[in-house]
Amino acid sequence: MQNSPIDNRIGSVFVPVSDMRTAIEWYSDLFDLPIDESSHEGTIYDLEMAGDVTLTLDSNRPVENSSQPLCYFWTDDVEVTDDFLRERGISVVMGPENVGSVTFVTFEDPDGNRLMACQAN
Repeated sequence: MQNSPIDNRIGSVFVPVSDMRTAIEWYSDLFDLPIDESSHEGTIYDLEMAGDVTLTLDSNRPVENSSQPLCYFWTDDVEVTDDFLRERGISVVMGPENVGSVTFVTFEDPDGNRLMACQAN
């Protein structure tokens, strides 16, 4: 059996966006990050996240929304997170909901991409 040449780790999660400036401002506010310059002629923007994974905003493809979240982000307090999202007028789709191992809240970015914030129980 040959070992895989592909590392068992994620490098980046791509989020399709229709308006790069709006997306940059929205995600930077969500994570309290400074706004930097986009790359690839303004069509790619990388948000440096804690750990090894980058969140990449990508305006090169049309946005096709799924009913499933693209990814989730950890939170230490899902109730505070829910309040934070609602105070900013962010569309909360579901939650907070306790499913045993985690309690989560599902929300949407300006393009309707679904995201989650999860608290370990």
